[in-house]
Amino acid sequence: MSDPTPQDAPQKLAYRLLTGPDDRSFCEKVSAALADGYVLHGSPSLTTTAGVTVAAQAVVLPHALPPARG
Repeated sequence: MSDPTPQDAPQKLAYRLLTGPDDRSFCEKVSAALADGYVLHGSPSLTTTAGVTVAAQAVVLPHALPPARG
């Protein structure tokens, strides 16, 4: 069996919304996305459901951002 070629690899989504409990595992999830080439998009969001604080952070690939207006 041959190694997968780049065209066989699944393409990264341009936008992802990461969610999870507001704890170390959520921070690790965001850190992994940043290490994978994503950048933060907007501010994080927090809510509380059934006594658990849930965090959300949008991340995007830089090429998915519109060009900056000068």
